[in-house]
Amino acid sequence: MTVLRRFEDIDAWQKARQLSNIIYEYTKQDAFKKDYGLCNQIRRAAVSVMSNIAEGFDRGGNKEFIQFLSIAKGSTSEIESQLYIALDNNYISQKQFNEIIEISTSTKSLLSGFIRYLKNTNMKGHKFKNLNPEC
Repeated sequence: MTVLRRFEDIDAWQKARQLSNIIYEYTKQDAFKKDYGLCNQIRRAAVSVMSNIAEGFDRGGNKEFIQFLSIAKGSTSEIESQLYIALDNNYISQKQFNEIIEISTSTKSLLSGFIRYLKNTNMKGHKFKNLNPEC
């Protein structure tokens, strides 16, 4: 089993970073960046995905980590919803939309798998290491 020592080691965080980078790249386009509200909101959602994975990792317990991963997953869905607005207003092309959706779907899949793993593991994080010596 892989030991995660830093949030940067988490596959879902790495994919979320890729998602954030592509969101920033495409929101720099003239038409998109002129829609300040949408541009700001989709960027904030992208940052939220990465940030919640990182913050949850350092909380130390599975329940809190799962909560933060769930928030990250929700932010990924928020990005997808906002992409439809960007597509419908011709801020991005269908090809760009498909590219971002693919990365977003992969991010959500990784988050779902990690949440499932954390719910089923006996390992409970560093906060709990002394509470149950059998873990």
